[in-house]
Amino acid sequence: MPLQGNLSVARMCKLADVSRAGFYRFLLQEWPVEEEMEVRSVIQQIVLEHKRRYGYRRVKRELKARGLVVNHKRVLRLMQEDNLLAVQPRAFVATTDSNHEFQAYLNLAARMKLTGINQLWVADITYIRLRREFVYLAVILDAFSRKVVGWELSCRLNAELCLGALRKAIAERRPAAGLVHHSDRGIQYASREYVRLLGQYGILSSMSRPANPYDNATCESFLKTLKYEQIYCQKVGDLEELRQQVEIFIEQYYNCHRLHSALDYRSPEQFEQEQAAAQTFSQAAELSFSGHGEIYQCNGEQPASHSPTHCLDESPAGYSSAGCSPAEPACASPAGGDDGSKEEIKQENVIKQQSVMIATVSDEGCTPAAPM
Repeated sequence: MPLQGNLSVARMCKLADVSRAGFYRFLLQEWPVEEEMEVRSVIQQIVLEHKRRYGYRRVKRELKARGLVVNHKRVLRLMQEDNLLAVQPRAFVATTDSNHEFQAYLNLAARMKLTGINQLWVADITYIRLRREFVYLAVILDAFSRKVVGWELSCRLNAELCLGALRKAIAERRPAAGLVHHSDRGIQYASREYVRLLGQYGILSSMSRPANPYDNATCESFLKTLKYEQIYCQKVGDLEELRQQVEIFIEQYYNCHRLHSALDYRSPEQFEQEQAAAQTFSQAAELSFSGHGEIYQCNGEQPASHSPTHCLDESPAGYSSAGCSPAEPACASPAGGDDGSKEEIKQENVIKQQSVMIATVSDEGCTPAAPM
């Protein structure tokens, strides 16, 4: 069966002035066996090239890139018949130790709208079991392109493991000040050495909410991919052998060739190159807050209907960085927030009025009346 390239069947039939039904009847009559064998052969080739890491969705997209448009249900059926299904996942085990005395930082990643690379990095740690020991892997990803920018392996789970991955990421990308680094609340990321290195390069620290791994889902997804497509598929003897395999998987396969579903089935390197060629991402990300642009006055008065008079270019302390829009003042509250926020403001106003009433009556030497 000849390859159809980028043209759809409907477009080719229109150019050839034939009906689609007639084309499919001709196809089944002339090449029923040849077409089936060719599709099976290409599927087997794709699966072997990627070492059984691809499921039927990525195999379908790879077939389309090679000029064969095949329905995903058919791809799944052929892979089942030929025993070519991808490696199945294992259960998740939590290893984060967030019970420490260090400071936990505000979650900035949830408020960011990314427009380019080097605006948000996400970091995480996982363990890998070898024959005689456990080793630990720390990785840092660029959240915009899903590219691994830094990683480190060690036999010890300490701050130096994460510091090694961060140093590699900084040396590789050389980010400008204002980059946001997001992680969980583990003691390694909250340590003084790690926070000091972030501050040295003007990087803002951001941490997930307590006991919520979904805030760092991008990095968790990569670690799952690494384990299911590389670690669990290979027999590793020691740390050095594992280091070589991880380096090959990350540097030569994942970043350069593996199709990523979140990037419209493009590799991170290809995605960054296309975005750079199109010049679609800017130098700064957008940091949005609920009710941004409308604030309450500190004395509890309702906001005016017109636009606020404060200057949006004046960033409050803690958010004065390139790459993030300024946050609202500490006394600001969302004008269109939920009922809980309105109720809290109402209670604060009542408490203030009662305090003024009590102070006034006390000065006159009378007993204050009970509030209505």
